[in-house]
Amino acid sequence: MSFDVSALRAQFPILAREIDGKPLVYLDNAATTQKPQCVIDALVDYYSTCNSNVHRGAHRLADEATSRYEGARDTLAAFINARQREEVIWTSGTTEAINIVAHGLGLQLQPGDEVVVTEMEHHANIVTWQQACKAGGAKLKVAPIFDTGELDLAAFKSLLGPRTKLVAFPHVSNSLGTVNPIEDMTRAAKAVGAWVLVDGAQGIAHGGVDVQAIGCDFYAFSGHKMFGPTGIGVLWGRAELLAEWPVWQTGGEMISEVTYQDAKWNTLPYRLEAGTPNIAGAIGFGAAVSWFASLDLQALQAHEQKVLAYAHARAADCEGLQIVGTAPNKAGVLSFLMAGGHPADVGFLLDRQGVAIRTGHHCAEPLMNRLGVPGTARASFSIYTDTADIDALFTALEKVKTLLA
Repeated sequence: MSFDVSALRAQFPILAREIDGKPLVYLDNAATTQKPQCVIDALVDYYSTCNSNVHRGAHRLADEATSRYEGARDTLAAFINARQREEVIWTSGTTEAINIVAHGLGLQLQPGDEVVVTEMEHHANIVTWQQACKAGGAKLKVAPIFDTGELDLAAFKSLLGPRTKLVAFPHVSNSLGTVNPIEDMTRAAKAVGAWVLVDGAQGIAHGGVDVQAIGCDFYAFSGHKMFGPTGIGVLWGRAELLAEWPVWQTGGEMISEVTYQDAKWNTLPYRLEAGTPNIAGAIGFGAAVSWFASLDLQALQAHEQKVLAYAHARAADCEGLQIVGTAPNKAGVLSFLMAGGHPADVGFLLDRQGVAIRTGHHCAEPLMNRLGVPGTARASFSIYTDTADIDALFTALEKVKTLLA
């Protein structure tokens, strides 16, 4: 397998930028990925040539916009191996997708029911279920992790039982990079009759997501985490569930018939897509997925693992640096602490050298409390990250040490 990271990087205009006269080293991909020129072009072309609202328009622009918008849905459905295109629901992102499911769940939960999450969740996959449980009088149960950041799978399975209504967990931890055994977890949850939602925000950009093979009921993800625009995402769900799921919002598009006394809901996918959608975002997301799907997935994954291993090796040799999250199966995240420096100070000083990382609790405050840290400095990698970026990070960290001394 050959992989030309330089040729790939050339497709991302922003990677040629300088920060204060220094080449940009972008290591904040878990927060958002950069966009290739083809995605930028797709957005500009839509607004330049066929900007219009979709569906029901009686003119050429509306027809063209609708074709591109619905074509993007087809692209996404094929990418995740959905059984049918109607299972792809456009949302504003992973958070809204999870909230759609949690809103409907809250209306169905009863006292004594249980929802299971893990200790490594993003806030979007904690607070939503927490509030749904409060609404229905149910109990939220939390599966523990080991100090390495790896899920305690035996403890997770022990929490499942006849009262488990839904299980929600991340495909990949946003703050630690831990890759969970989602197929095994899904089988265990389905064995007790529970619904399963996978938070795929960090998993989707690594490729190979097959919702039928996973066996889950819902899979949620965002466009901006995989080279697409912000403000667009997908809730994939089984058609038989989504067809009866309580509607999330009411208004235009999601109705089939309205009187002053009542209304009837539209069919999938539109019953869960109220109002004018993010048309440009969907088209841009479709362009991102088409571009990504054209790449050599095995070569990309091998490259990502090579970069991650290189980063861990450099970290092991860096005096005063503590890695947070050492699960054996990880994606491209290196969370760390530096002796004598608060993560926010480390991030500020790295930025002065053109190195972009993220600091704080990464919307995973309960996880940070579990690990006994105030937060971490997080360098996160993507398919365009190369070993030169890692070298630049650690060269900059050496200078940070002298500034913090």
